[in-house]
Amino acid sequence: MTSTPRIRARSFDAAAALYSANRPGYPAELFDALEALAGRGLRGARVADVGAGTGIATGLLRARGADVVAVEPGDGMAAEFRRANPGIALVRGDGDRLPLVTAGFDFLTYAQAWHWTDPARSVPEARRVLRPGGALALWWNDMDSAVPWIAEQDERIRTLFDAAGLGYRTLPPEPAFTTREVRWSRRIPLDVHLANHASHSAFLMLGPAGTREFLDAERARLTALFPDGTVEERYVVTLAVAVM
Repeated sequence: MTSTPRIRARSFDAAAALYSANRPGYPAELFDALEALAGRGLRGARVADVGAGTGIATGLLRARGADVVAVEPGDGMAAEFRRANPGIALVRGDGDRLPLVTAGFDFLTYAQAWHWTDPARSVPEARRVLRPGGALALWWNDMDSAVPWIAEQDERIRTLFDAAGLGYRTLPPEPAFTTREVRWSRRIPLDVHLANHASHSAFLMLGPAGTREFLDAERARLTALFPDGTVEERYVVTLAVAVM
């Protein structure tokens, strides 16, 4: 299956409620690591969360005390964001064309969103909007393939989509990033686990029939592994921070 990144990114608009209800959040340890690598705290900091989606990361940044504004290009995602986060400012745009004031922010964050940008544009935009010493922070939350059943499921998904892995998450050569991994887990109903997969762009592009066929087979496999209907999803968050 082939599609442009912009088309895949916009696929979330039709599934914003599914995304909001079933995607995982982020552990407190991620924000501890972000503050450590940035060399400053989030409380009182001016933060722009780019590609904010339905606001999963944005709300957690605000809960840490940040003065946060969200940037989101998609109509459906923006509508869900406003429903879930009525007290947080949202502007429409993307990382390649940030609708933000120059030198106005201490942090620029991309939660699961940097790979939708063109670094030739998004890196200069980050430099423009960050104050001197500000931090560009990118992170991705992936299920932990060190867990055997997760590794087997990942292989089935890669086979379905003829995908090689996560090479599209390569960091740009500049600025200089420092990386850290944060491991965590959540226990959820099997239905939520399957719906989480259905909210990913590859499955949204695949369409309802193909997605249902794959996830029905996964349900049968995982019911045998988790007969009580509760799945422990284990995750690795890969965080990359560059102080500009």
